[in-house]
Amino acid sequence: MTGWFRRHIVAIAGLLTLAYLILPNIVVMVFSFNKPAGKFNYSWREFSTHAWEDPCGVADMCGSLALSLQIALWSTIGATVLGSMIAFALVRYRFRARGAINSLIFLPMAMPEVVMAASLLTLFLNLGAELGFWTVLIAHTMFCLSFVVVAVKARVLSMDPRLEEAARDLYAGPVQTFLRVTLPIAAPGIAAGALLAFALSFDDFIITNFNSGSTVTFPMFVWGSAQRGTPVQINVIGTAMFALAVLIVVAGQLISGRRKKSAPTG
Repeated sequence: MTGWFRRHIVAIAGLLTLAYLILPNIVVMVFSFNKPAGKFNYSWREFSTHAWEDPCGVADMCGSLALSLQIALWSTIGATVLGSMIAFALVRYRFRARGAINSLIFLPMAMPEVVMAASLLTLFLNLGAELGFWTVLIAHTMFCLSFVVVAVKARVLSMDPRLEEAARDLYAGPVQTFLRVTLPIAAPGIAAGALLAFALSFDDFIITNFNSGSTVTFPMFVWGSAQRGTPVQINVIGTAMFALAVLIVVAGQLISGRRKKSAPTG
């Protein structure tokens, strides 16, 4: 028994860690089928599918959800485009202050979020900007940018430059080489950065709370609802988002597995 435990200790530790991470999602999933006696959905009372039948039954909840999805989508596009260009520039080109920029890229990731939120608020107030949708969008794009740069940069560093050289030897132009060789190879890193940026933007509360003005995103709606009572529909939305994320990951793994099987060997 001791020998078996020693041989599988890494797998056991991994499974326990995974269970610890997934446990809150399971609780949210279970309580999405609850019918609470009062306003607070914190104790199990009765099984019900009412919240799933009417997920927008709480006033303004679906509006805040749509707003969060919109901000997350546009900030992801902006951060992915800018972050990918920065990553390619940092890896492929040598220029003055390149080392300093590499270090500064990590600041938003290492800095406490409340510091960045207060700094952005100060910037917007000094510029005379009206707090609302656009300030939140700009703040989220700036916040997510570093994460995209790190993800794409790691992928670009692992790329074999001989593949692009071979394309040029076959008379491919710069644009054709980028679209047919460079971009497909860098695509997994870009996709990973985009998914991370979307999740960070959709989930953000601190930066949004500082720079939103009267704009209410889904995390802010959840925080406000927790003061008065937590609707079961919040658990429904959380369960749906978790299921969607799992489906995306599974689909990505299946597509990757099929590509590996269909790739020529030898």
